[in-house]
Amino acid sequence: MSGEGRCLCGNISYVFEGEPVVTVVCHCTNCQRQSGAAFSVNLLASEAQITISGDLTVFEDRSDAGEAVLRKFCGRCGSPILSALGSMPGMVALKAGTLDDVSKVEPGLQVFCDSKQGWLTLDGLAAFAKSPPS
Repeated sequence: MSGEGRCLCGNISYVFEGEPVVTVVCHCTNCQRQSGAAFSVNLLASEAQITISGDLTVFEDRSDAGEAVLRKFCGRCGSPILSALGSMPGMVALKAGTLDDVSKVEPGLQVFCDSKQGWLTLDGLAAFAKSPPS
């Protein structure tokens, strides 16, 4: 699934190599606010799989469990690029919508379904009220 991606204005670009561990639909309220949408689609991958060109701006968010979530985005256009997860050192959630080719993106599960929008149905995906068990 290797590929390239970028922010809306092109100030930030990246190369993603290999396969993600899993592709996750996140319904948490913070992802809803960050994306401005009902959910966020994320490729969970090792930081080492992504080479970024350009300087990302960082906002330190907190998960429901109080863990740091470093939300990294383009400081010029605001496009979210990835989140570094304090609960999973070395892993990042790459925002699937920033890929140049999203045709290979296929979510494997959905998390934080306890805050999913009531009108939304994603049949066929494993669903967890919060995070999946470790």
